[in-house]
Amino acid sequence: MDKGIYCLVFENPACTVTVGALGPVPFRAGWHVYVGSALGSGGLLRLERHIVLSRNRDRRPKWHIDWLTQSPYFSLRSAVFAMTEERLECRLAETLGGEGVPGFGCSDCTCTSHLFYRRSNPVKETDAAFRSLGLAACTKTLMNQ
Repeated sequence: MDKGIYCLVFENPACTVTVGALGPVPFRAGWHVYVGSALGSGGLLRLERHIVLSRNRDRRPKWHIDWLTQSPYFSLRSAVFAMTEERLECRLAETLGGEGVPGFGCSDCTCTSHLFYRRSNPVKETDAAFRSLGLAACTKTLMNQ
């Protein structure tokens, strides 16, 4: 199974979403980028799981990101990913940086966040962040989400 890292790009209105143990989290209107890894046994199939959850919204949330994929306020617009067996998720999060949601998606590392806010669509910026790490990113645009 192909392994790698990925970013999920969401568009959302101003809203508050309860995110598991983080509790109610206020979100500004705009775009949010989540950085994740797919280095486990399922590899990049994890990405497909997120896409299906964002469409069906029919499962109990397991990870922080599941609360957004299941939220009616968040529309998954794109997925950017690259194949690698290196643990580059935190470096990618650091490269993207900016205004993050403290503690989101980073309970297994020392990063402050793996979810970042942008005013406008960050797909090109996200692709550039992958390239800066020497990764050839692929982008999947998701319409009608």
